[in-house]
Amino acid sequence: MNIELPKMNGRPSQPKTLLVFFSAISLSLPTVSNAQNLSALDVSSAITEYREANEALILTDFIELLSFPNIASNLDDMAANADHIEGLLSARGFTTKQLQAGGAPYVYAELLSPNATETLLLYAHFDGQPVDLEKWAYPPFTPTLLDAPLNAGGKPVDLELIPSRFDPESRLYARSAGDDKMPVIAIAHVIDALRQSNIELSVNLKLIFDGEEERGSPTLGKIIDDNPGLLDADLLLFCDAPMHQSRRAQLVFGVRGGRTLDMTTYGANRPLHSGHYGNWAPNPIMRMAYLLTSMRDDSGRILIEGYYDNVATLTEAERFAIDAMPDVTELLKEELSVHTPEGDGTRLEELITLPAFNVRGLSAGGVGSQGRNIILSSATASLNLRLVPNQDPETIRSLIEAHISKQGFHIVYDEPSDETLRDHQKVIKLDWRGAGGSGLRTSMDGEMSQRLIKLMRQITPDLILTPSMGGGLPLNAFRSRMQTPIIVLPLANHDNNQHAENENLRLQNLWDAMTVYGAVLAKFGDR
Repeated sequence: MNIELPKMNGRPSQPKTLLVFFSAISLSLPTVSNAQNLSALDVSSAITEYREANEALILTDFIELLSFPNIASNLDDMAANADHIEGLLSARGFTTKQLQAGGAPYVYAELLSPNATETLLLYAHFDGQPVDLEKWAYPPFTPTLLDAPLNAGGKPVDLELIPSRFDPESRLYARSAGDDKMPVIAIAHVIDALRQSNIELSVNLKLIFDGEEERGSPTLGKIIDDNPGLLDADLLLFCDAPMHQSRRAQLVFGVRGGRTLDMTTYGANRPLHSGHYGNWAPNPIMRMAYLLTSMRDDSGRILIEGYYDNVATLTEAERFAIDAMPDVTELLKEELSVHTPEGDGTRLEELITLPAFNVRGLSAGGVGSQGRNIILSSATASLNLRLVPNQDPETIRSLIEAHISKQGFHIVYDEPSDETLRDHQKVIKLDWRGAGGSGLRTSMDGEMSQRLIKLMRQITPDLILTPSMGGGLPLNAFRSRMQTPIIVLPLANHDNNQHAENENLRLQNLWDAMTVYGAVLAKFGDR
């Protein structure tokens, strides 16, 4: 399927059939009944029954949402996304409003339940990473359904030539299919499914959909500060990130924080002929290479003095959870063509509870046809630092700068002058990006954690409990301002190519997400 939706004023327009459908819902909401006597499996069955009868509608809604370009730096595009999402929710009876504090918009929505005594806040984001059009097999904002993964020879499916049911192994290719527009559509249709079966929400439901997560959610803290009490809840579920590589559902109780550092080393004040000046002129690329290898060994261990001093150790429950996970080492080695992973044999699930020091890019000279026989004036490396609980970003900055100084570098924060280069043997410019944040973890033994684990195990008995995921989420803005327990509920397929070309979502993951959201909304508030 390769659907090009009609456009209005440069934006995809909503099909008239969907407008009629939404209008009917908003005008005639069925009276819901108490779900106290229903089990989580009963609720799951009701969701499945609705989904099986409405797969084409759900997929059409998803395709339409994915058709909106959503790079967070383009505020006009993000406004169009926010308007569309607000329309989806308000048509289903949510009270909605857009929140903005100088960046891209956030969409807030709430739906109260008359018998609920607790409030659940769900987070997802609707912005996406920039796209390199030349690397995509299909246009990233023209969603395309394939009958199998692209790397397995998947071919486009023509919606007009198939029945209303879809192969659950089909993949929908589009930017943000896996990261992270899926929860928007899944939640909207779960509300429809629950109402169709007269199942009442067990909680008051609040939604916050972020329009700038891929930029680090820079205004989220101000939005929380400017709207005191608006996001108060008993539990915050972060609906982002992929499922476990085994395809088993998981709950994640922590994330790593992050900080970015660009480092630039210098040689002479102009490029020099490598024949005439080689062995005499300082080579900034080699200086950078020596510095990097002094900071991290080939197993991934960070060599900077004091870097691990405050790292939080795993609790007994966290250690037990890791030991109980399926070991996917051999599976990943085969899938990713890796002979020897880093970590000296430590499992991936434990390694991602530790700090990471990654070089995300190097800029220096050229190779192949772009190579030149010169000694450059400068070389730059961009570092991605993953931090864990108890690691203070400013302390980490001090440790790194102390290490760089011990390697004989004179540190500057602006482009050095010729005088500075003459006066110091080795000069390095440091460019710290963003405020950064430490990692955080929610206790697995807390009341909200235990209740959610118990509920999830009713519908997914082989549930995996993960102490921490490797990536970062904008959790610190919430944790620093609210006492609400935070748990991550990841439901996208692990091989969704998030942030890269050919991002995709396996349809079964969308169907599974609806089942999980339905059970949580209908049963979490029952005690």
